[in-house]
Amino acid sequence: MVNPLHSVVARLSLALAVVVAGALGVVWVALVPTLQRRLVSGNETQLAAAARAFVGDGSVNQETVDEAGREALARVVYFHPNTAGGTTALFALIDSGALRSSSEVEADPVALRAAESQTLQRGVVTRDGESYAEVALPDASGNVALFSGSLKNTLQTVELVRTRLLWAGIIALGLAVLVGIGAASAFARRIRRLERAADRIASGDFGEPVFDPGADEVGQLAGAFDRMRLQLARLDGARRAFIANASHELRTPIFSLAGFLELLRDEDLDPETQTEFLATAAEQVERLSKLATDLLDLSRLDAGGMRLELEPVSWGELARELANEFAALAVRDEHPLEVVVEQDGFALGDRQRMLQIGRALVDNAVRHTPPGTRVRIVARGAALAVADDGEGIPAEHQEQVFTRFTRLEGSRASGTGLGLAIARELGERMGGELRLESTPGRTVFTLVLPVAAAQEAEPVLA
Repeated sequence: MVNPLHSVVARLSLALAVVVAGALGVVWVALVPTLQRRLVSGNETQLAAAARAFVGDGSVNQETVDEAGREALARVVYFHPNTAGGTTALFALIDSGALRSSSEVEADPVALRAAESQTLQRGVVTRDGESYAEVALPDASGNVALFSGSLKNTLQTVELVRTRLLWAGIIALGLAVLVGIGAASAFARRIRRLERAADRIASGDFGEPVFDPGADEVGQLAGAFDRMRLQLARLDGARRAFIANASHELRTPIFSLAGFLELLRDEDLDPETQTEFLATAAEQVERLSKLATDLLDLSRLDAGGMRLELEPVSWGELARELANEFAALAVRDEHPLEVVVEQDGFALGDRQRMLQIGRALVDNAVRHTPPGTRVRIVARGAALAVADDGEGIPAEHQEQVFTRFTRLEGSRASGTGLGLAIARELGERMGGELRLESTPGRTVFTLVLPVAAAQEAEPVLA
C-alpha cells in the first residue's frame, strides 16, 4: 500500500503549490514595496512642484499660503529659521492649517534640513500616528516653505492592493492545488495502468496489449512495455516449444531403447536377431548422445557461456579432415564424397567449432539425400562449402532448416533438428555467417568467416 504522503498525486500537487506560492511570494516582495515607494515619490514630486511655484511667486501672506495649500492638497507652513549657538530653530510665520498648532511642525526634520542646507529637501514623517510626505524649500530671503501632504489615501491604496493580492494568491494557490491534484491523478492513473500491465507480464500473461494514448514519456514507456511484452511472448513461446520438442526428442529414443531391451530379455532370440537389435539400440544411444550434446551446446549459446578459441585455421586442411571422418559413412550410404580445394586460405575461428559446423553440413548432405548422390566439400579461400546433387530444398522452406527442432518432410528420424540451427549460431558467434543456396538438383551450404590476420586472436566468450 502506497503511503498517501508519498504518492505521485501528493508530490506533484505539493510541488505545484510550492511553485505557485513561491511565485506569489516573489510578486508580493517585488510589487507591494515598489508600488508604495513610487506612490510616495509621486506625492513628493507633486509637492516639490507646488513648493517651487509658491517660492517663485514672491508674495507671501496668509492668502497665498492658503491658496497654495488648497492647490497642492497639503498643509503649507512658512518658517523663519533662526540660528543661534549652532542650533537652528524654526518659527512659523504663516500656517495654512490655521486651526492647528504650529508648534507641532516647528521641529519638522525636513524643514530643519532645508533651513540648514538652503536646498530643497524631501522625506516622509509621522505625526500623531499618521504619515506625511513632505517637501521643504528655502526662498531668496532664507525663509523655508514646508509642504506636508497626508499619505493616508496613498497608504490605503497600497493596503487595498496588498489585501487583494493576498486573496488572489490564496485563490490561485487553491486552484493550483486542485489542478495539480487533477493532473497528478490522471498521470497516476496512467502509471497505475502500466503497473498493472507489468504485473500481468510478470505473471506470464502476454495476451493483453500495453497501450497509453499519450505522446509524452509515459506513452513512450508504454510502447517500450508493449515491445517487451511481445518479445517475452515470443521467448515464452520458444521456451515452451523447446521444452515440448526436447521432451519428445528424448522420449522417442528412450522408449525405443526400452522396447529393444525388453525384447533382448527373451532367450529364444537367435544370435542374428540379437545382433540386429543391439545395433539398433546402439543407434538410439548414439542419437541420445548427440541430442544431449546439441542441447548442451544450445544452453551454452543461449547463456553466452560458450568459450571460443579463435585462431587461424586452414580451410583446405579442415575440408580434408571432414572427408576422412565421413568416408566410412559415405561408403555405407553409397554417397560419392569429394574434396575440392579451389583456393586454400585461413579463417579466424575456433577449430573445433568449425569442425562441428562442417560435420553438421556434411552429415545433413549424406543423411538426407538419396543413395548415389554426390557430396562435395569445397575450400574456397575465404569460405567452406558443402554441396550435394540432391533434390534441393524448396525456397519457402530454406529458412526453416535453420530453426531449432525443425525437420522437413521426408527427413530421417535419426536427426535432432538442431544441427543446422547450432551451426548458424556458431558461425555468427565467430563473426561469420552460414548461407544456403538451393535449386532442384543442387544444394550448397557455405560457411564464411573473417580472414585470419597475421597474429592469433585472443580467446573470447560466445
